[in-house]
Amino acid sequence: MKGLILALVFALVEGQKQDLEPVFHMGKTYLYSYESIIMHGLPDRSLAMAGLRLASKVEISRVSHSEHLVQIRSPKLEEHNGFWPIDSFTASSRLSETIAACLSQPFKFEYTEGRVGSIFAPEDCPVLCTNLVRGVLNMLQITIKKTQNVYELQEAGIEGICQTRYVIQDDSKNKRATVSKSKDLTDCQDKAVKDLGMAYVRPCPTCALKGRNIKGTVTFTYKIKYDDSGASLTSAMSDQVYQISPFNEPNGVAVVEARQELSLVGVKRPPISAPTTQLHKQGSLRYHFSGELLQMPIPLLRIKNPDLQLTETLRQLVQNNEKGATKEAVSKFLQMVQLFRVATLDQIESLWLQFVNELPYRPWFLSAICAAGATDTFRFLKQKIHDKKLNIWEAAVTLPLAFHFVTPNKQTLEIASSFLTCPQIQKVLMHRIIVYLAYGSMVNKYCAKALLCPNELLQPLHDLATEATSKGDAKDMSLALKAMGNAGEPASIKRILKFLPTFSSAAASLPNRIHADAVLALRKIARKDPAKVRELTLQVFMDSTLAPNVRMVACVVLFETKPALPTVTALASSLLTEPSLQVASFAYSHMKTLAAGRIPQLNKLSAACNIAIKLLGPRLDRLSYRYSKVIQISDYSSQYQAGAIWRVYLMNSPSTMFPSDIITKVRGYYANTAMDIIEVAFRSQGLTKLLRKQNIPFAEYDTYKTLKELGKSLLGWKELPPEDPLVSAYLKVLGQEIAFVDIDKDAIQQMMMSLTGSSDWQPVVKKVVEEVQRGISGRWTLPVLVGEMRHIVPTIAGLPLELGLCGAAVAQAAADVDVKVSPPVSDDFKPSQLWETKMDIHADIRPKAYFHTIAMMGINTQYFQSGFEYHAEFSANTTMKFDARINMKEKNLKIETLPCHQEVELAAVRSEVYAISRNMEEVDSEKKSQIFPKGEIPSISDQPLQSTEGSSKPGSWKQSSMPNVISKGYQQGSEEAHHNSAGRRFYTRRFCKKFESLGCSTCLSLKSQNSAFLRNTHLHKLFGEFEAKIILKPVHTDADIDKIQLEVQAGSKAASKIIEISSSGSKEKGEAAPYEDIQAKLKKILGIEEVLMAANKTRRRTKRINREYKTEDTGLWAEPSTPHLSSSSSSSAASSAEGREPGDRHRKDETRQSGRKRGSRSSSGSSASSRACSSSSSQEDHSGDRHCSGDSDYSNQQANPPVYQLLFKPVDEQDTGGEILNMSISSSSSSASDEDFSRAMSQPEFLGDSKPPILAAVLRAIYRNKEPTGLQLVLYTDTQPKRWRIQVFGSSITGPSRWKLCADASVINYRKVSGSLKWGKDCQDYQIATQIATGQLAAYPAMQMKLGWLKVPSIIRTTARWFYSFLPGAAYLLGFSQRQQLGPSHQATLVMALTSPRTCDVVFKLPELTIYDTAISLPLPVPSHLGTPISTSPSSGWKVFSQATFSLMESLKGHCTVFQNKVTTFNGVEFNYSMPVNCYHVLVQDCSPELKFLVMVKRLEESADLTAVNVRIASHEVEMYVSNGLIQLKINGVQAPKDLPYSSNSAASMLINSKKKGLTLKAPDYGIDKLYYDGRRLEVQVAFWMAGKTCGICGKYDAEIEREYQTPSGYLAKDAVSFGHSWIISEDPCTGACKLQGQLVKSEKPISFEKTAAKCFSVEPVLRCVKGCSATQTVPVSVGFHCVPADSALSLDGQPRLDQKSEDVVSSVSAHTACSCRQQACPA
Repeated sequence: MKGLILALVFALVEGQKQDLEPVFHMGKTYLYSYESIIMHGLPDRSLAMAGLRLASKVEISRVSHSEHLVQIRSPKLEEHNGFWPIDSFTASSRLSETIAACLSQPFKFEYTEGRVGSIFAPEDCPVLCTNLVRGVLNMLQITIKKTQNVYELQEAGIEGICQTRYVIQDDSKNKRATVSKSKDLTDCQDKAVKDLGMAYVRPCPTCALKGRNIKGTVTFTYKIKYDDSGASLTSAMSDQVYQISPFNEPNGVAVVEARQELSLVGVKRPPISAPTTQLHKQGSLRYHFSGELLQMPIPLLRIKNPDLQLTETLRQLVQNNEKGATKEAVSKFLQMVQLFRVATLDQIESLWLQFVNELPYRPWFLSAICAAGATDTFRFLKQKIHDKKLNIWEAAVTLPLAFHFVTPNKQTLEIASSFLTCPQIQKVLMHRIIVYLAYGSMVNKYCAKALLCPNELLQPLHDLATEATSKGDAKDMSLALKAMGNAGEPASIKRILKFLPTFSSAAASLPNRIHADAVLALRKIARKDPAKVRELTLQVFMDSTLAPNVRMVACVVLFETKPALPTVTALASSLLTEPSLQVASFAYSHMKTLAAGRIPQLNKLSAACNIAIKLLGPRLDRLSYRYSKVIQISDYSSQYQAGAIWRVYLMNSPSTMFPSDIITKVRGYYANTAMDIIEVAFRSQGLTKLLRKQNIPFAEYDTYKTLKELGKSLLGWKELPPEDPLVSAYLKVLGQEIAFVDIDKDAIQQMMMSLTGSSDWQPVVKKVVEEVQRGISGRWTLPVLVGEMRHIVPTIAGLPLELGLCGAAVAQAAADVDVKVSPPVSDDFKPSQLWETKMDIHADIRPKAYFHTIAMMGINTQYFQSGFEYHAEFSANTTMKFDARINMKEKNLKIETLPCHQEVELAAVRSEVYAISRNMEEVDSEKKSQIFPKGEIPSISDQPLQSTEGSSKPGSWKQSSMPNVISKGYQQGSEEAHHNSAGRRFYTRRFCKKFESLGCSTCLSLKSQNSAFLRNTHLHKLFGEFEAKIILKPVHTDADIDKIQLEVQAGSKAASKIIEISSSGSKEKGEAAPYEDIQAKLKKILGIEEVLMAANKTRRRTKRINREYKTEDTGLWAEPSTPHLSSSSSSSAASSAEGREPGDRHRKDETRQSGRKRGSRSSSGSSASSRACSSSSSQEDHSGDRHCSGDSDYSNQQANPPVYQLLFKPVDEQDTGGEILNMSISSSSSSASDEDFSRAMSQPEFLGDSKPPILAAVLRAIYRNKEPTGLQLVLYTDTQPKRWRIQVFGSSITGPSRWKLCADASVINYRKVSGSLKWGKDCQDYQIATQIATGQLAAYPAMQMKLGWLKVPSIIRTTARWFYSFLPGAAYLLGFSQRQQLGPSHQATLVMALTSPRTCDVVFKLPELTIYDTAISLPLPVPSHLGTPISTSPSSGWKVFSQATFSLMESLKGHCTVFQNKVTTFNGVEFNYSMPVNCYHVLVQDCSPELKFLVMVKRLEESADLTAVNVRIASHEVEMYVSNGLIQLKINGVQAPKDLPYSSNSAASMLINSKKKGLTLKAPDYGIDKLYYDGRRLEVQVAFWMAGKTCGICGKYDAEIEREYQTPSGYLAKDAVSFGHSWIISEDPCTGACKLQGQLVKSEKPISFEKTAAKCFSVEPVLRCVKGCSATQTVPVSVGFHCVPADSALSLDGQPRLDQKSEDVVSSVSAHTACSCRQQACPA
């Protein structure tokens, strides 16, 4: 047994691995050679690269058990900039000396069992040098597991704690081992990384690693030699690779590679001498980001004396800017920002005193102060605002910028809190709002990564909320909520809930907008505590007592928490019983848009919504525009892992016809991050008051008092709360609310009072005119740091790798405007006097904008920089210098300006990428290499603009799908200049367009040189140079142009102005010529005779060709009579000339695209079933379909042809005999009408023969020694009852040029609109014509729009090709069907047919492509009488156009009808209700606080069909009833005279008139647009601004059809009968004719409630006969009952109603509807 144990022990010892952790023995110094290299470049080595190499000697000695010393000697830094291996590393001796100085002292580090512990360095050692030492010691970090050769663990290193895999190869024979380890730098528990300027970029922690655009890995290889004394490290090599893909492209990556090599040279005996200075602990091996100045990603700046450098830089900046060198000025501005970050408060104050009074310096100074974001700059700004050194507008601009850029820490937050109490901030409301919102955002940034935010930071916001609540100040409540929302801390939830009635009963009295603001304040809190916010918002959403807009906002916040499937399905199931259709529609629409999304970060939410919406019926998908919706447009590229969402929340209110709340936002997604870019919201209430006639004293009228008394008899009725007009808006940028405004009536009046001292508009106009008359003169400059974003990670060498982006913009304007008004403004000025004034304006306006962005990838420290630098700039510069004279009385405008005298760059975009190397010791000798080897860029030759053709081949859409007239240019060779054909490196092109008559030429110049020839990615396209600029330059002409003049004359003097200008060179001064002479002269000047003669020749030539070919002159608009030939000769000629191939005619049958799915197609089905066949030809068309024929195989097609085969019939061609027409007959009929139109267009009637022109415009260039040249334009109009026409003629003012422009448009019988545009020689070179006509498509009213062209310029063809290339794809995304079929080659047709008031069919026919769709939902219902043929009489045809707007407005108004026993409410709900006889019902009344009108109706005893109406308006009581078979009218109890109309004389008019067999009453100022009564039928139409403000049997007019049966108390009746009974007006039982009253009743049936005997009482009154009367007729009604135990003391005595009690059971009881009163006791 002992032997066995001994054998096992020996075996265990033998099998145990040798210790491989490197050991440094005491008393020895280990000498290593060390080299590290960092290179930056693209994978292709033929491009420029930048890099660094650091070589040195490393000595390591052990001084105690765990403490070691390391000494780096003879560091040598070398830079590489250029092309590898052609360009080698160059030594930087001075920088090497600087680094050697900081490494002169030894460093101490703890090292035990292969792991590096704490590091100690001299106190004054720069962090950069300490990090270089970390890079060396990182190679010593090794973790050995003695029992495993392959293992994984989380290991600490310079890059943080990351997942590490080890592989050990042990050569025990030679006592050597090789240890390899690798790290995935994207899989780290605690990664060393620094992000600056990205506080509002939200990462997605659950997103896949492949979505990350920065990926990195590092490998180490150790060579270890061991013996009995321990293991020693003989060599170590490491290789780190970062792959950076800015556009998330697999092949578009930049690579940063770092390599290290540590080799043992020898061992010497004496150890390293102890350090002479005390060493301080500097942390562990983890990379330490410097707390000192971080170098911005801009060229290095050596800072020695900040105050002097700031002074010099600011002066140079302003000088450069004044000289126009904006690029240099912006560069100096960025340097100022960096200098301000290290300047002290005293230095900043000294600089301020030096430049405070010099206006050109102030904007640059203040903007740089804001952008610096340092503690001292923030404190300086606070002092200046407190000392009133900044004006209101300067403070308004600097405050948001300063809070945005400041680095949040304890010191800056303390300063920020002092802003909140600053008296100067409190005095200006705008400043106060900015500061509170910005403070909330600052707290959010500070607490972004903290689990708990200090309460003292949130306390100022909580105090504001408490104070606002105690004072009842709604504006401060809103401000506090918005500020807490910006802070986004869970600690504010309790404060926020106090503003929500769901959680605090005291909040019920607050305005709805405060409730909505409280819900919105939870949005950012959801990012830290989504579960809590999800719970709260779900409760708010389920609370039906809240206003609909509050619940809809809660729905928005709820979905932003990304709820899981159970929550989404619970919400969806609640919509099945949701009483508010506004809320149900909004939630359903929101889920539907989310379900259709393709954003990966929302995949789980999209899937949950996709499942949830299947629980809901299709009714929510068919709701009209009256209901709230969510509209979303989104796109996501999985290839580039980037996308965006544009979402619009439309929240309707029951009291408005249009959305009362609109929120729109744009959110971007990039890799695994998301960011809210911008959000804008508008909220309105009570705006309909502004549309109405004001100052009507409704409260003084008798109706107001009557309704007040009536409210007492209608149990539980209350008028609606007052709603003051209010418009509010807010703006969010990067998810932070930066400003909001509330504008109400008081705010407008205060604004006017502050401007003029009066609340009237007239002084405002006068003051504006006076200010304009004083002129404008000034210089404005607004520089701003647009952004600074930096992502920094360490490399294994101890140097920081940075991806930085920095942008600055400058907006400038200089203006000198002098205005003279005559006669001058008098003291008794009236706005009408402006029409009699003359105004002379001399203006010199010079706006300028410049934007510069610098991006860097590489090593960026305050000592040296190495990597790639990208510069992009945009500049826009223009000058507007002109003199203008405006004569309002004479209707004349004259503008004069100078011509082009020198070349001006209007706009330019430039970008370039360089490989750069800079170091602090040699600032002035930076190394910069272009990406490509040096080569000659060819010269650019000017090319005329009109010669441009497409420079690329057609995309994925087949060229065969393009019409020949459009696709022709694709076959032509491009004129772009691609040089170096093997590599296609250079691209240059210039387009120019000359305007010789104006002496100017405009050029677009393009120049590009990039690396896309290597790999076609966005990154490779970016690497290189690009330039695009627009240039305006003078054109050399025979004579110098003195000035350019534009003169416009309107009115009766238009003709005289043209004649005057044309004869300005002659000396004769004609007398007042008769009209005929002026007409003849004008006709001659315009060259009208030549135009008419050319038109006649063209028409005769066309007729001759038609006779030769025996074809009909079908004109421009004809349909093809045969499938393979165009119907017009011109089209046929064009088609044959363009070489259409026969094979192109045969296409695939039909492709139904599925880009969009619709819930219901019932309308489409009905429309298809009733459509008629459009053709009877049995032959196949070119797309493979057969037309309708007698063949039984195609009987279905004959009955239901596709929509694209139906022919449009204009109104004047329709016959009533039938709808199925033969194609040839339809074609010829259509052609006949088009012939008339074409003939009319080719031979225009010159309106100048009978009408003078109403407008003349002349643009001319005036020369010093030559007659003027230019263009003249004349406008004629002719308005007749059924024909309206307009003509425009343009021509050259001098010379033999026959170029002219002719435009003609006309409206014929209000059924057809046609127009043409011709230009060229005598208006014959080019022609475009259009026509819009009404008619029918099958049985449905339709409108057709045609566009035809005979010949167009190349620029139009180029634009058409571009449009045509995108059209199929756009149609696919929108869900349209497409069909390849031939049509007229020079014609496009769009037909829209109204298949129902809410749906339409669309057919868009192009020469070779037809796009169509059916049952497209319309946002608004279009009034139409379907099934009836459109009238062809001239008197009714005009309605299609003239009544379109009227019909739309009529559809918005509420219509209520009572006919016999059928009632149709304002919301369109129909129900049957038999009124009790002689009892007045409230049909409709104004329930707003104004109580403007009341309409009552009762059934008469004479007949069940007859009713009587009583209307109360103002001080009028209008009675309409039937007596002896005649309609009677009483006004205020007096029989009205028979000579109607009758009108009132009150402040608001009322008109009563007779119509057909009845009477109409109109009182639009009171809200009744029309009331019609004929004894049996009663119709009430109220204005759209009464929406949500009515009550009665007609309903509330709020679109809530699920809540239509609301009683006066707001209780929802169980059926229509009890609903009607609740609106009966009780009368005195002795004097009134109605003997019915509402009473609470006890259930007559024994009820067992909760298993015990109970007595139950109705919660709402039930109709009963008054005391002393007995019921003769009853009707069953369903009533809710409240039950109590049988022994309860609750009784009905003194209980008018029990609506506040719970409704326990529903039971049916009998309601009395007729009474017999024989025993009624009434006083004598």
